Amino acid sequence: MQKLVIASGNLGKIKEFQAILSNYDLIKQIDFNTPEVVESGLSFVENAILKARNAAKFSNLPAIADDSGLCVDGLGGNPGIYSARYSGGDDEDNIDKLLQKLQGVKNRSASFYCAIAMVKSFDDPTPVIATANWEGVILTTRVGKNGFGYDSIFFVPEFGKSSAELLPQEKNQISHRAKALRQLTKLL
Repeated sequence: MQKLVIASGNLGKIKEFQAILSNYDLIKQIDFNTPEVVESGLSFVENAILKARNAAKFSNLPAIADDSGLCVDGLGGNPGIYSARYSGGDDEDNIDKLLQKLQGVKNRSASFYCAIAMVKSFDDPTPVIATANWEGVILTTRVGKNGFGYDSIFFVPEFGKSSAELLPQEKNQISHRAKALRQLTKLL
């Protein structure tokens, strides 16, 4: 079984990686005391590559990373690559800021976007990249207790409920990260 380091400290993401990539021996970057890398890229893809290379550097193993976020049409695609640090606080603070920014905005369509990068080593010149998105609408209040991040305000029309109301196995079939991970496994 191939070893692969998950370049993330986000427990929600790690659980999703583990559920979908069960054919790999997944190791958390924290097991190598890998410091978080500054997400200085100007795109989801650039940030995913930075994170994967950082984990590969400290582990000397192949590494996989994602950069993902919420892109709200009525806010010009924001918070986008800044989703996790949108408010400078935690997930709840991010949601509060987003809902405040959307007051009076009619277009609440949005998508979660995910870019995943896999590198064989720190200096791998050709990372494998997979991307996907997941369309939805931003709710006016939080609904549901599952998931993390913006899940409680992301309404999934085909299920008629928020992402936070989906069971983990449902989310792992249709989410942006699930789609990108499945695409990545085909590319590998």
